[in-house]
Parts: sequence; C-alpha cells; structure tokens
Amino acid sequence: MINNKEYNSQITHQNHSQDNDNHLQSRLQQLLKDLQLDDAPAGGALVVYQAGKCIAQASVGLARADLAWGTDTLSLNFSTGKGILATLVHVLVSQKKLDYDLPIAHYWPAFAAHNKDNITLRSVMSHQADLFSIQSIDIDNQNVLDWNMMLEKIAAMPVTAPEQADLYDSAYSALVYGWVLGGVIEAVTDMTLAEALRYYLTEPLGIADSCYFGVPDNQIDKVARLVKNFHSAEDTIENVQENAQPQPRSRRHKPVLKPDSVDTLQTYRHLPSYGCWQQQAANQSVSQLKAADNNNAAAETLPALDTAQINRLYFDNSQLNLKNYKAALLLASKEPIDYYHPQTLQASIPAANGVASAQALATIYAMLASGGVWQGKTLIDEATFKQLSTPQVTGMDAVMPAHMDWRLGYHRRFSICQNNRIDITADTTPDDMPQAFGHMGYNGSVAWCDPERQLSFAFIHNFDVTMLNDIRQFALTEAVLSLIDAER
Repeated sequence: MINNKEYNSQITHQNHSQDNDNHLQSRLQQLLKDLQLDDAPAGGALVVYQAGKCIAQASVGLARADLAWGTDTLSLNFSTGKGILATLVHVLVSQKKLDYDLPIAHYWPAFAAHNKDNITLRSVMSHQADLFSIQSIDIDNQNVLDWNMMLEKIAAMPVTAPEQADLYDSAYSALVYGWVLGGVIEAVTDMTLAEALRYYLTEPLGIADSCYFGVPDNQIDKVARLVKNFHSAEDTIENVQENAQPQPRSRRHKPVLKPDSVDTLQTYRHLPSYGCWQQQAANQSVSQLKAADNNNAAAETLPALDTAQINRLYFDNSQLNLKNYKAALLLASKEPIDYYHPQTLQASIPAANGVASAQALATIYAMLASGGVWQGKTLIDEATFKQLSTPQVTGMDAVMPAHMDWRLGYHRRFSICQNNRIDITADTTPDDMPQAFGHMGYNGSVAWCDPERQLSFAFIHNFDVTMLNDIRQFALTEAVLSLIDAER
C-alpha cells in the first residue's frame, strides 16, 4: 500500500515530467514554425520519443493544397527509408533467417555473377562492397519502376570501385543498396518486400498503414507533395491512368541554394545552436589559417553565418567527389527521376522512395533506442543489436563528403554541439564512439536514435531542398539534444 508521502512524491514526479514534456513540445513547435523560413506554405512534422513514450510532436504548414501537415501525414523521405529497410534486415537476422557474414549468393544464387559470390550483407550494409554505381547498369527511368527487372539487373551487375578508391573507406550505395537488400529479403522470406515489411516490422510496431516501399493506390492522395505541384494535374491518379509514363523532370527544377533573405538570417541568429555554429566556424577558420603557416592568426569576432556556411559544418562540399556522387545517384541517361510522380511512389525503389509518417519513423527508432525491444516484445535480440549498432568504418566516404561512420545500414547522427563526434585515431575502438545513429534522406529528412539517452527523433517535410543546401535537420537535431540534456 502506498502511503501519502510516496503518493505525493509520485504525483510531483508525474507533474514535473508532464511540465518538461509540454515545455519541449512548445519549444519544438515554435522552432518548426520558425524554420518554415520563406518557404510557407510548405512545412513538415517531427516526433520525439524517450524510453518508449512520445514526449513531443509538432507540425506546421500544408502537405498538400487541401491537407495540413500532421505527425501521421505520409511523406516521401528518400534515403531516410534505408533505415527502415536495414531494420527489417536486422529483425530477420535476429530470427536466424539471415546472417551478416554469409555470402548473399548463399540465399540468392543469381547474385554471384561477375565475381559477387563472396559479397556479404555486412559489406553491403556498411557500403564497402563497391556496389555503388547505378551507372554501371544499363537502365532508364522506366526500368527503375520494374521490380523484377531491377532484381535481374542487380544480380548481374559488376563490382565497380569508386574513383580514387585509396582515399576512401566506403562508397555510399545511394540506389543499388535497396534492390540488393530487397532481393535477399524476398529470397529468405518467400514474400514480396511489401509483405515482409508489414509482417516482420510494421505490424508488430503498429505502423503498418503509415510506412511503405510502394504506396498502395488508396494512399497516394495522402502523400505530401511539393508546393509547386499543389495544383498540378500531372500528379493525379486519373492522369497516371491516361499517361502511364512519368515524364522526365527538367533539370532546372533541381533544388538549388537560394540567396538567404534578411528574415532567414535573422531566424538563424535566434536558433539555439547558432552560438555553437559560430564557434565551430571560427575554430575551422583558425585551423585553416594555421595550416597556411599563419600561426598568429585568430578569429577576432564570431562570424555571421548563412545557410551554406552552416551546412558546411556538417558536409564539407569541398571534399565532394562529383564523379562518384553522380555515379551513385544518376542513371546513365542523366535524366532525373520524378520521385513525386504517383507511378514512382507506387513502385518499389527501397533505397530512395521510402514513404512514411514522422510518427512511424520515430516509432521504429524508438524500438532501436530501446535496444530492439518494443512494448515488452523483442524484435531484435541483444547480440544482433550490438552488431548493427557497431561502427564498421570511420574514414571518408567516396560519395558523401563526410565521415559517415557507417554501422550496418545506418550512419552516425550528425550533431556537433552535443556529444560531438570524437577525433578518430589509430587507437579509437568502436566502443569509444558515440552510440547515436540513423539515416537522412536526399531532401534533408532524417530519423535517428540515441540508445544512451533512450531517445528517438524523426523529421520529415515537403520543402524543395536537399540535404546539401539546407540546415533544418541539423537545427532541429541540435535543439532536441540541447533541450533533453537541459532537463536531465
């Protein structure tokens, strides 16, 4: 029986916890609104879990002309879906249906072609298999929509080393990755990828109707679209039926870095992480000056920062190998794929067209933040979780201009203000590295988990930007960590 003192203590603790959650949610709601910048009515949604409980959720703007953003709104999240695909693989490893270190050809014999007979899941999921070049396959935009054809092409593809391979520890497989993992998943489950995803991962997590590789017909009109397509007839189901071929997208529509407005720069100055960013930028400037043998150089004042300068703190574009980047992301035809076209959304391109809600993504990573357990049920056992969360590589990636610190299917969380990435030395061990990991998408969507904090976070949106010309995911990640740590 609980006495009055114990009861009052429990109530006080519960009220304090609720006050903290309300404070976190109100702060993040305001921050998300501020980060609409000049792009309204576009917006997005975010969800935060801690210890298996949703502690904050926020949304702003319009997902479609007739649909406000919510945390259950479906969105195209590009490579953020790779984290979902990887998690499905880990569930299958935990159930002994797959092994990270057996050759993929053991499960999928056709995959052995062109000297791929010894390639393992571990090497593919840590992007060390040299299966990164989509341009090594003779395909066009229409072929990409044909799942069975793509599996045949991937099984027969050659291994291709990146340019200047000796400079890199990995080569991010931006497109090929999805068909490799999807093919082996289908081989061992005797299900379609969509069926396996639902049976082994999304149904057990209660998110089966909000997470897809290949959106069902009845869900297409619920997927967020870009503002420029809000009133476009080309994206309607009726037009898809009349005109089955997605039209090539003009290259001039590719998102580019826009000049920052005065309001945008003012918003940046009020972000919680702005002081940290200024200090990091100043430190980099001093380091660069010292490297130029100007040892007395020092930053006299902290710099004012724009979008490009902030983004460069996370991705050093001067290190981008453009040839490798294009080989990984662009078909040989060089015509961009319209990923928002309904026919593309309905196809299965699992490395690039994952569609999910913020709530679904945050739930998947909440399970990972809890070591593979969700609501008392173990989806991923302890031994498997240790393997999937252990960094496999620490050097520069040949495609992404950063140290990605690839785990099995996930990269490090990109944060520089809390729990900074440590300096890697010859003596660094995997256990010394920060635990947090996740995956971002081409458009700057992101989902990650932090097992040490039992924390998960997801942010999705319909801003017409890319991860290399936007700072929203970084601002939100840094804010969540700062707010959570302030309440510990």
